[in-house]
Amino acid sequence: MKLHIKRFLLIVNLQTLLISGLAVISTAICIHFKYEAEFPLTLVATSIIFPIVFSIGGAYKRREAALKEYAAIKGYLRAIYFVSRDWIDAPKPENVTKMNNIIYDFFSNFKIMFTSPKSDLIENEKRVYDSFSDFSLYIKHELRGEGLSAGECSRTNQYLQKMMISFESIKHIYQYRTPRTLRAFSSLFIKVLPIVYGPYFAFKAEEMSWGLEFVIPILLTMILVSLENIQEHLENPFDQIGEDDIKFNVDKFIERLNHKSTDSN
Repeated sequence: MKLHIKRFLLIVNLQTLLISGLAVISTAICIHFKYEAEFPLTLVATSIIFPIVFSIGGAYKRREAALKEYAAIKGYLRAIYFVSRDWIDAPKPENVTKMNNIIYDFFSNFKIMFTSPKSDLIENEKRVYDSFSDFSLYIKHELRGEGLSAGECSRTNQYLQKMMISFESIKHIYQYRTPRTLRAFSSLFIKVLPIVYGPYFAFKAEEMSWGLEFVIPILLTMILVSLENIQEHLENPFDQIGEDDIKFNVDKFIERLNHKSTDSN
């Protein structure tokens, strides 16, 4: 029950109540002074519904692209770890532990970067690339030092290269959002139209029973503001606020790395 209430409050918030109140006041004033007009509802569709639905679709596609690259990074991390543990006949325990620590540091820096404000991007990105450097040096010194062939080291380095490409893709998704001007346009009309449409609601009130004339402005406001809130939560899939955000569980990932391997030989 608490989960459903939490989800509901994510899309129906203080802004919803404020704009609904202003829309009701506007309607009441128009009814009192007999200020009525039959506005076309197509204005709502063209100025709000289409832009906000377009923005939600764009934000959702960005989230799905980020999930795909995030899954790739986790796969490459596992592959590199298995190389350090399983591709060498008698791997040194301290080197396997070192790889485990490098992965933990990388994943922690990765999480911090994408859950922090963009103002901290430069410093956080440096830490992530320091971790990439640690991977590279590990391949050069520890893996080759334990006798891993040059071809297999080259293949491991390709995992690292692909992981960096996926990281850059996620970084661009984090930096560049759906068109800001389009979102500003729809946000303005979401706040203005329910109030401006007071004469229309007053006109429709003549066809309704007493008290129901305020249902339409409240419902219209809730629908429009809720759509805007959904778009805002999808816009940044890394901020750990919305229900559909990408979750980073570093400890769980590291724990699953440390399962026992089986040697078929």
